[in-house]
Amino acid sequence: MTGRDRKRRSTRASKMGTPPTISKVQTILQKEMVREFLAEFMSTFVMMVFGLGSVAHMVLGGKMGSYLGVNLGFGFGVTMGVHVAGNISGAHMNAALTFTNCALGRMSWKKFPVYVLGQFLGSFLAAATVYCLFYGAIMEFSEGNLTVTGPTATANIFATYLPQHMTLWRGFLDEVIVTGMLQLCLSAITDKENNPALQGTQAVVIGILVVIIGGSMGMNSGYAINPSRDLPPRLFTFIAGWGTQVFSARDWWWVPVVAPPLGAYLGAIIYLVFIGSSTQQKPQILENPLTYEDHRISVSHPPVTSTHNPVSVYPDTRTLRVPPLRDSVRLECL
Repeated sequence: MTGRDRKRRSTRASKMGTPPTISKVQTILQKEMVREFLAEFMSTFVMMVFGLGSVAHMVLGGKMGSYLGVNLGFGFGVTMGVHVAGNISGAHMNAALTFTNCALGRMSWKKFPVYVLGQFLGSFLAAATVYCLFYGAIMEFSEGNLTVTGPTATANIFATYLPQHMTLWRGFLDEVIVTGMLQLCLSAITDKENNPALQGTQAVVIGILVVIIGGSMGMNSGYAINPSRDLPPRLFTFIAGWGTQVFSARDWWWVPVVAPPLGAYLGAIIYLVFIGSSTQQKPQILENPLTYEDHRISVSHPPVTSTHNPVSVYPDTRTLRVPPLRDSVRLECL
């Protein structure tokens, strides 16, 4: 085939255009809710693969894993998840945070099932992925007997279980407090009116926050702090052969579903009441003043004298003429 023939063929292909089916798929994928669903799905999948993989190392790998490794796995798994979807859906990766955003009016309730479904599916698929990756080690460690409790238990790779030194309601309170601390600190990290993390560092700072929470408050209940982190992998273990005990063990399964949304909401309210209500509003800034040479600003106060470049105030029209300026003018609240 000559070069001229190839050129003709490529020209014909370009004239044919995109097939209708592919065009329809592209149109669907460009819809806002679909993009947010996929973003939550992918970010949660990434977070959970790193997190559950680190737990598998601790349970199955002996010296190859540690509790610190679990904290780092989940913490920097969150960091990677924020990079995957932070600019599309906000990378909640947590049904408790999604619930809080809806309850505070920051997000429409119609998006709540979309976000949560994406998170649950991503978490479920991550559990299946980790199971496949570590299948041989799981079977060797458990001697082929998949159990929830005991010295060869492996269900705790995928979901949290209450230790013997904790009661059910102490565990519930623990999840409320720990999730409240998570949401309170997240509010501070992202509050542009306070002292937020520097632009571009939010993902790392949030990951460090998760590491700190795990290292300081994770012993009692395993710091589930996220229904999307706990319930889908628990459901996977039920399907994969661990049986009904994954739900019946100390009746714990519902606590990581109910307590984190309550804790996150309380943490957000506490921040808004004690910190958010006391932050001062910054003065407005008139940007690019050269474009406002003939701009007039209506005022409702008597004539005043400006400390900036000379201006003339006309009390009969109550209009302030702003002459051409080279620097930004700060409009202080009078």
